[in-house]
Amino acid sequence: MSDRLAALLRPAALGTLAGLVVLAALPFYLTDFWLLTGLFAMAAALGAIGLNLLSGTTGQLSLGHSFFLAVGAYGYIWFAGDDGRSGTHDVTGLGLPTPIALVAAVLLAGVMGGLFSPISGRLRGMYLGVATLALVFIGEHVMNNATTVTGGYNGRAAEPMTFFGFTLTDREPHLEVLGIEFGAYERLWYLALVLLVVGVVVARNLLRGRPGRALGAVRDSEIAAAVMGVPVARYRSAAFVVSSMYAGLAGVLLALVFGRVIPDYFGLALSIDYLAMIVIGGLGSVGGAVAGAAFVTVLPQLFAHYAGALPLVTATGTDGIGPQEASRYLYGAAIVLVLLFSPGGLAGLARRTAAPRRRAAGHGATSRPRTKEPQGADT
Repeated sequence: MSDRLAALLRPAALGTLAGLVVLAALPFYLTDFWLLTGLFAMAAALGAIGLNLLSGTTGQLSLGHSFFLAVGAYGYIWFAGDDGRSGTHDVTGLGLPTPIALVAAVLLAGVMGGLFSPISGRLRGMYLGVATLALVFIGEHVMNNATTVTGGYNGRAAEPMTFFGFTLTDREPHLEVLGIEFGAYERLWYLALVLLVVGVVVARNLLRGRPGRALGAVRDSEIAAAVMGVPVARYRSAAFVVSSMYAGLAGVLLALVFGRVIPDYFGLALSIDYLAMIVIGGLGSVGGAVAGAAFVTVLPQLFAHYAGALPLVTATGTDGIGPQEASRYLYGAAIVLVLLFSPGGLAGLARRTAAPRRRAAGHGATSRPRTKEPQGADT
């Protein structure tokens, strides 16, 4: 019991707890713009954790992460939706309860990753990257032409999440907490926060256990891993499946936040954004993936919000450098700086910053005067 209490009182644990308390309190203070930005960041963090498990921990290059986000988003829409019309197309759906549709969409993304895993088990490096790139183009074609599922070019509306009659929208039931009206963004905030916490805990437990050590061995040397008895092909395939499920969960959350999903969102640019997230955050680090996702996701929103006050940045739709372009230039430069000066990304920078304090604390602990043993104590 004392060991558990000591673990909870460690500075890292206390910092994590304080961060969760702050995140839980933010809906009482933030405007809709910042709540929406935070929701995008949490959805991106889930997808980045999955890609980091695949690329950062296992060493498999993937350029098709946006495909699995699309599978999760449209899978949820189809599982939860009913037959009807969306825009100019007739659409179909199973009409499942939304929590079941969420789980089914995540499992569907995992199944798609499993179907691709024989290819990922055979290819490596750039060859695997090109193969996953094909998924993006195939996905774009399917999304634009499978109109009964996706609604075609104009997309399809997502069914709002409902738990026991409580809907995460601005509609009924009306909810007011401490004088603050809780609409769709406030309600979705707590769902996203719970999903993110669960995703982080699962990923960290996975990496700290035997599977994480095996995946790291596969990344460092497949021959050495095979000699040690690690089934390389199985772990490479499993990493792809788990990564796909994380991406599917991120896609479901994006569908709920957007309310309507269109195919254009799940293009190659989104996959590149996710690669930027894990490189900036730090390959192989769960916390780094979350930090990198926040950096890459929040930056365009900040530029869009403060475009009028920033030099060289113009409002969207006008001549000059828009917020999206400016943000891409900036985190492109951040990638170059990370590769040059901090290959471990933001996570590596945080470790180096904390290392002197840990060494000082360890030195203080080891330099304490030892009690002199009484003579004859060894008799």
